[in-house]
Amino acid sequence: MLTATVQDTAGTWKGAEGLLRAIEFDSFSVFNAVREEKAALSIGMDEEGHTAEGLVKHKAMPPQLASNGLYLQISFAKREKISRAVDTARTGVAAEWICEAEGALLRMRQLLWVWMLLMALAFVNDRCHCCLQEERSGLLEIKAWFSHAGAGFYDLQDWDKEDLNCCNWSGVACDSTTNRVIKLDLYGVNYDGLEDLYLNASLFLPFKELKTLHLSQNHLVCGLKNQGFQGLASGLRKLKELRLSNNKFNDSILSSLSGFSTLKSLDLSNNSFTGTIGLHGLRKLEVLHLNSIDFKENILMESLGGLPSLKTLSASESKFEGKHFGKGLCNSTSLEEMFLSYSSLPASFLGNIGTTLKVLHLIGVDFNDTLHVAQALQNLTKLEELLLDDASPITTSFLSIIGPLPALINLSLEGCMLSGTLPHQGWCELKNLERLYLGQNNLKGVLPPCLGNLSSLRYLDLSYNQFEGNIAFSHLSHLLQLEELSISNNYFQIPISFGSFMNLSNLKHIACDNNELVPASNFQAPAPKLQLRFFSASSCTSKLLSVEFPNFLHSQYDLVFVDLSHNKFIAEPFPSWLFENNTKLNRLYLRNTSIKGPLQLPQNPRPNLHTTDLADNNIHGQIARNTCLIFPRLRNFMMANNNLIGCIPPCFRNMSSLVQLDLSNNHMSCELLDHNLPRGGSWLWYLKLSNNNFKGLLPPSVFNMTNLDYLFLDGNKFVGEVPCIISSFQLVDISNNLLSGMLPREIGNSSIYDMKGIDLSRNNFEGTIPIEYFNSYGLDFLDLSENNLSGSLPLGFDATYLRYVHLYRNQLSGPLPYAFYNLSSLMTLDLSDNSLTGPIPHWIDNLSELSIFVLKSNQFNGELPHQLCLLNRLSILDLSENIFSGHLPSCLSNLNFTASDEKSGYSYFPMPNMHNRYSIGGEMINVKIAIELTSKKNFYTYEGDILRYMSAMDLSCNKFIGEIPPEWGNLSGIFAMNLSQNNLTGLIPSSFSNLKQIESLDLSHNNLNGRIPAQLIELTFLEVFNVSFNNLSGRTPEMKNQFGTFDESCYKGNPLLCGPPLGNGCDKRESPSERVPDISNRDDGSIDMDSFYVSFGVCYIIVVLTILAVLCINPHWRRRWFYFIEECIDTCYCVLAINFRKFFRSRSRMAASVGGPNQWLLTTCLTVYL
Repeated sequence: MLTATVQDTAGTWKGAEGLLRAIEFDSFSVFNAVREEKAALSIGMDEEGHTAEGLVKHKAMPPQLASNGLYLQISFAKREKISRAVDTARTGVAAEWICEAEGALLRMRQLLWVWMLLMALAFVNDRCHCCLQEERSGLLEIKAWFSHAGAGFYDLQDWDKEDLNCCNWSGVACDSTTNRVIKLDLYGVNYDGLEDLYLNASLFLPFKELKTLHLSQNHLVCGLKNQGFQGLASGLRKLKELRLSNNKFNDSILSSLSGFSTLKSLDLSNNSFTGTIGLHGLRKLEVLHLNSIDFKENILMESLGGLPSLKTLSASESKFEGKHFGKGLCNSTSLEEMFLSYSSLPASFLGNIGTTLKVLHLIGVDFNDTLHVAQALQNLTKLEELLLDDASPITTSFLSIIGPLPALINLSLEGCMLSGTLPHQGWCELKNLERLYLGQNNLKGVLPPCLGNLSSLRYLDLSYNQFEGNIAFSHLSHLLQLEELSISNNYFQIPISFGSFMNLSNLKHIACDNNELVPASNFQAPAPKLQLRFFSASSCTSKLLSVEFPNFLHSQYDLVFVDLSHNKFIAEPFPSWLFENNTKLNRLYLRNTSIKGPLQLPQNPRPNLHTTDLADNNIHGQIARNTCLIFPRLRNFMMANNNLIGCIPPCFRNMSSLVQLDLSNNHMSCELLDHNLPRGGSWLWYLKLSNNNFKGLLPPSVFNMTNLDYLFLDGNKFVGEVPCIISSFQLVDISNNLLSGMLPREIGNSSIYDMKGIDLSRNNFEGTIPIEYFNSYGLDFLDLSENNLSGSLPLGFDATYLRYVHLYRNQLSGPLPYAFYNLSSLMTLDLSDNSLTGPIPHWIDNLSELSIFVLKSNQFNGELPHQLCLLNRLSILDLSENIFSGHLPSCLSNLNFTASDEKSGYSYFPMPNMHNRYSIGGEMINVKIAIELTSKKNFYTYEGDILRYMSAMDLSCNKFIGEIPPEWGNLSGIFAMNLSQNNLTGLIPSSFSNLKQIESLDLSHNNLNGRIPAQLIELTFLEVFNVSFNNLSGRTPEMKNQFGTFDESCYKGNPLLCGPPLGNGCDKRESPSERVPDISNRDDGSIDMDSFYVSFGVCYIIVVLTILAVLCINPHWRRRWFYFIEECIDTCYCVLAINFRKFFRSRSRMAASVGGPNQWLLTTCLTVYL
């Protein structure tokens, strides 16, 4: 035994038992303890050579030292000073012996003795705590092998040749006694390698004690000669687990695996095997994985019958060809588990399975003959678990013939498209069945009475079907062992009292969402056996206007989860008794349940509660000031859409556990200060205070919360500038306030990868747009509209994933920058109501995902480029109130202008799911997109789901000329078209009768002529029709269908139009049913006005020249022409003189002047004649 005790020889130690206390180990224990650790001692000397302080550094001690409860602390002191404690050498967690030095100094000899002792221990430790040099060198060779293929840098970067202890390297595990390597995990080291790796099995020969070798996902191919598994099997005689999945091995390696006689688990999944070679010699193999393999031959599967110890076979997602696959499995007497999910199986496969099987997974398998499958399964009398989820086709007759499976415990048929009613026999005979899952099918009708025969049933899931009937009269109440019942999303009638379930003492979980609530007797047993932990009955319907709150919950005292959201309960005060009776309550969801009155808190703290969702109710008053004391661990507090007033209690400053706080859409009003919100170091990452009356400056603490990801302060009365931002937001919305100053650059810089959405619209920001707003790599949504921003759009940005850009109603100028060319993901671009100039660029077709394109009220000019016709996802195009010119491009008919979910007006960002009872995560934050359009004579704002179904084209108030392309009649999905206030000519295309979905058509204030096509009366959805102020003629369309609703204002400004609802009648000879010819396929159906003007001018000149030529050549005709002219002049003079004499009679002064009137009359006569 080794005993060492160091004492203070000067006798001046106070309250100390010694520097070392009772170290008593035998030499073997000391050796084993020390070799696991590393110790280093550094001793500093002062100017006189005395020891200043010692330091022992080490890692956590092994169990050998911990069992002795040693807690060692070394303290040194300088001269004439009290020694100070240095770093601690720990060998356990139990003892707490601390020696503090006080008084005189130790002699140099004692210090050196201690130092020598510790150095000796460290020396032994350094020599013993390392793996074998042979194995260490082998590991370095493996690293070099991977590095040669361009891999291993990240996964093996801690394999350092300077580190002697290779047992601490990643992926390496050693035996605690011998320090020999027993496990190598090299999964995915070459996943990103530049080339395939030839397996060099000789690299693994130094590891004689290796038990587990993991080489999956490394692009390995069969090794070179004498370097494959043949030689490896002889060297690794203790290997028990070998994983080779997700590589490129072929059948040639299978025969070489026979030498691994000790192997118990083998994974060959997802390789290039075809099944032409079998597995032999693996007599101890228990687990075999053959997933994702295309079996073209049966040899490999047949050989599995010769593996006497095989218990588990996994061949999921594989493909089996042929009719006799798996026949060799009949001989297997040990096979207990088979996993064949999502595989392609021959019909006879299940008939070849041995009778020893206990677990069978056939999820997602397509069966050609359900009856044959059921008959084959009848032979598996020991089967305990059968999973057939998403398998097809399976009929309810399958349930009728699976009764001869007496050992079955778990049966799952979810998503199998089962239809019809449940049979009354077969499955009801499964007396040992404990778990039954029939959810997500099309089953209907009432539950059969034989369901009550499943006396062992503990878990029952019937959700997402079409079952009906009152559950109070079903046999569910006979299942005395039932623990969980899920019947959500059916047509069951759910009695509010749950009286028939009061004797089910084992039932802890009830989920009955989306059914029908029915009233029931209020009688309750005084001490019901039913004590639930989980109860969910959200979103239920009722034939009554409202139903009573489930009062049976008064007698429940173990509730942990309650969700009654979205039900029409009778308006009652908040059920505070839920808090009082259930001290374990963890999550409470009462959203939209007609609760009224103030929020009453329990008298005593409820530390278990972390989620309360009371949004969409009529709760009024202030938030209690002691909320933080009653709910000290509150994480999620959702009170949106109520009538709360006042301010956030100051105690929220100290609620470090708060994660989500939603008080939006209330009437809270105060100057929000830092003490009203959690501290910067809290866990708060979702804060929504939208649409209240908070005022004053923005509290700086909001922008200093390091964990805050989602901030919504929109719809308040905040003023001033945005403070300095430190937080790395994902989405920030401070729109619709009174903020001013320059746009904060820090928002764009908060995190170049994390920022997803920015909404600063409807404020008073000014200045230019910082380029940082477009350089956030992950930015998805940007809204800076309705501010006073000026200058040109930023240049040289690259926001690859930006999808929504709203910059309307600012003072931006300049052209559309080329940087937008890179926004290939852009879906919405709204630049309306600015002063932007220039043409639409020709690279516009690169925005291939563009769905909404709005340039209204700018100064864009030029012709529309044909590239605009390549935006085949476009559904809203608004170019109104600009200076565009030229002809309307007929190629716009190639655009579908149809509704699409992709431009639904929502941008999604992940956040925790506050309403998902089973998990956290997966809920989305919905950011509504709003677009203003001129439709039906008014401005409308389309947002949310309405925008998803909207399609429109507005080209009004421009300078377009020419005809309306008849091809536009192919825009059958468009809802609104506005071409008003242009210079369009020609006829209204009769092909517009094909616009079957159109609701608004405005062609007013143009120069259109001809008739209004009578075919337009076929537009049965047309609500607004306006062709006023054109040159149309003929009869108006018949007053039938939608045209019977249009008044005179739709046609005014067309003098040649007649018929109702206009006041002027038409000639009786004109047929009211006359139809305008279809000109959609004719090239000469309308007049080319340019050609008409040219031809008219030429003809006029020819006529004049002909007359002059005749007069010059023939004197007779010349005399006759002038004589005729003279007679005309005289006649005109006489007529005008007689008629105007009376007019001038009253004006004697003008009558006296004969020469002036006579000369004027002569000129008038000549002008009229000519």
